[in-house]
Amino acid sequence: MLDLVIRDGLIVDGSGLPARRGDVAVVGGRIVSVGGRAGEARRVIDATGRVVAPGFIDPHTHYDAQLCFDPYAFPAIEHGVTTVVPGNCSLSLAPLRIDQRDAFSRMFRLIEEMPEAAFDAGVDWRWGEGFGGWLDALTGNLALNVAPLVGHSVLRMFVMGPDAQARAATAEEIGAMADLLRTCLDAGAVGLSTSFVDIDESYRPVPSRWAAPEELDALSAVLGERDAILQIVHEFFDTDLTIARIEQLAELSLRHGITTTLSPLFHSDANHRGVMRVMEAIESARARGAAVWPQVQTRPIDISFTLDQRSLMLLTMPTWWKVASIRDRNDKLAAVADQRQALVDEMNGLALRPNAGLGAGGFVVRDVVHQRNDDLIGRSIDDIARDRGTTHGDTIVDLALDEDLGTWFIRASIGHQNSQAVGELLAHPYVHLGASDGGAHVGSFSTFGDTGYLFSEFVRTTKSLSLEAAVKKITLDPAQIWKLRGRGLLSAGYAADVVVFDADTIGRGPEIASDDFPGDGLRWIRRQEGVDTVVVNGEVTWSAVDGYVAGARAGEIATRS
Repeated sequence: MLDLVIRDGLIVDGSGLPARRGDVAVVGGRIVSVGGRAGEARRVIDATGRVVAPGFIDPHTHYDAQLCFDPYAFPAIEHGVTTVVPGNCSLSLAPLRIDQRDAFSRMFRLIEEMPEAAFDAGVDWRWGEGFGGWLDALTGNLALNVAPLVGHSVLRMFVMGPDAQARAATAEEIGAMADLLRTCLDAGAVGLSTSFVDIDESYRPVPSRWAAPEELDALSAVLGERDAILQIVHEFFDTDLTIARIEQLAELSLRHGITTTLSPLFHSDANHRGVMRVMEAIESARARGAAVWPQVQTRPIDISFTLDQRSLMLLTMPTWWKVASIRDRNDKLAAVADQRQALVDEMNGLALRPNAGLGAGGFVVRDVVHQRNDDLIGRSIDDIARDRGTTHGDTIVDLALDEDLGTWFIRASIGHQNSQAVGELLAHPYVHLGASDGGAHVGSFSTFGDTGYLFSEFVRTTKSLSLEAAVKKITLDPAQIWKLRGRGLLSAGYAADVVVFDADTIGRGPEIASDDFPGDGLRWIRRQEGVDTVVVNGEVTWSAVDGYVAGARAGEIATRS
């Protein structure tokens, strides 16, 4: 008898070929037949009127810490995501020496905006120092599949100690990093990640940014030995630097026979020509035979923030950043009052920068602490300041002091909001759909629902992609790019990662606050819309009827299976 049959659904198998109606049968966590009429099974899912597709793959996430305390990576699975790639942007939880944990934790929490209380409560370092130990610790306690990258910054820290953030590596140190990378790849890493942009809490470049070109070349040679991938976060804010990185990746790809990916690539109407130049550089690299994949997300860029904690919105305002970094609330309030004019000037100065669209007047009050301020919710700072006869900066500081820094603001539609242009990007054959940042920036924006938004906005609304093409973009394409063999396709012998959804209603819910993380604080999430059932390696792990299935632990280290 079959273990599971998904009956009479519209099968969109991930190949990009036209959909067809039929059954999908599963035995022992593997698909045994696709199409036709399957026999009896221990469990049957009626998919009449629904799409049956391979589980979605999210190639750019930072679930490293969350997976230590949340095997479901909530709420990723309900959005149809069955495989995630953590360890992006040069940071992974291993390999790391015991005495480096504090420095790394502060770096990770800052760059990925992970609440300190959640990180410290959830990451217990039970695996020791090695990459393989970390994967061993996750194995058996995963509800979804994990294909982890190893971070370049932690390789440098492990080999060079404090000098990792002070100088280029010697030839001997590069050799030690290459050997360590081999060990990580053999243990289950899918590739290497590096960063050219990130900084630590002291505004110092992260360790990977101290690497000389020959270091990355040597590590890429190791990737070539193991047929592994290189991921970078590039200077995405600068077109010319982005093109230079594409050319660098092309050379590494051709020299070592590796696949490379850079993320993120954003579109903005103000820099449409710049995005087109980037894509021309990608096409040029492809014409030479290089494998260079730019990652493009689906969702527009919205950033929420509160002045009670560090945020992406405050990163370029040194006075605000220092104040937000103060731990004690009373000390922080005192600092706001004491440095009021500097804080006001920095906020007002946003409107004077080249991209004046990010001025503080465009901030909108999202939530308030005191009921007396409820009438401010949904109003822009520009509107409130006009009523009060004050500057934008004064208005924000006054409100912050009145509410003990607890007011939440949102800056919506900063970029990537031209759906027609973004849709054309997503449909490009050389674009890799990704860059969700799942699990990171939890206080700034929700990183969940990109898959649903792909269908609601770019299949149903703009019609930039067909249903079959959209499914392929988030299933077989990433499986092949990331060398996740046996996944991303509904075919006999493949892993039974399956999502059942309603093509007419799949989408993403509104952004809502959630306090589900350990410790204090909240994060922004989105719940699914239009998803019926999610199956991971043959086990029903979530359904619209039952929610998250208690004890579902069919997830695997995808590179080990």
